[in-house]
Amino acid sequence: MKIAVCIKQVPESGSVAIDPETKTIVRSSADAVINPLDEFPLEAGMRIKDVCGAQVSVFTMGPPRASEVLARAIASGADEGFLLSDRHFAGSDTWTTSLILATALKEKGPFDLVICGKQAIDGDTGQVGPEIAGHLGIPLAANVCHFELMDEWKGVRVKRLFENSSDVVELLFPALMTVVKEACEPRFGTLEGRLRFYEKGIETIDASILGLSASSTGLKGSPTRVVKTSAPDISRKTRVLSGTASEKAHGLAEIIKERLHRKCS
Repeated sequence: MKIAVCIKQVPESGSVAIDPETKTIVRSSADAVINPLDEFPLEAGMRIKDVCGAQVSVFTMGPPRASEVLARAIASGADEGFLLSDRHFAGSDTWTTSLILATALKEKGPFDLVICGKQAIDGDTGQVGPEIAGHLGIPLAANVCHFELMDEWKGVRVKRLFENSSDVVELLFPALMTVVKEACEPRFGTLEGRLRFYEKGIETIDASILGLSASSTGLKGSPTRVVKTSAPDISRKTRVLSGTASEKAHGLAEIIKERLHRKCS
């Protein structure tokens, strides 16, 4: 069985800068870490490998230093890592990012199962995983909180988590699932795995290898644009109510009434 896990390097939230021209994140200026929600699909791949001895390949798209997340993946037990890196990929929206990833998966596959995280914390769209499934033309199960291999490893049985409920579905391979944090607890990487990363290295894939033109990737190939960015207004006035619990409740009720009156007038 062959499994592909797609992960992402994201900037730490406290060190983010926005390019005023392109309205995209200036990733070179920020400290970067593995997307926290991608720890869970990585662990899911490792657990399936523990059961059936699957080969786990990890893919990430980004600048050269995004190889750091591949080091993290291989240290955790992944067999190989692929870095999709090309200046023409810069500024790609979710649709173009998913196209690049799907093309790489076709190039290095076929894979029985593709596993992605729910979303990346720098975009919070939750679109890339489902879009990869669309590009590959394979079934998708999103928000998976539990998974197990079916008999004869012909597919995977998953529990999908919804806002107020859940269900269980079976996916025959090839398929894609996005995994949420409730599914598993990530393991720590090992020194042996880290050494294996330095000994084996990773493979870097650019646009020419994938046969993608500059016009179909990056900002040029992206059908969506960020037209404006601004910092949220977080200025708030704090008022502390004093007195007994009854007096505080009465004071709060009066404040709410006053604000409702101003809003309606």
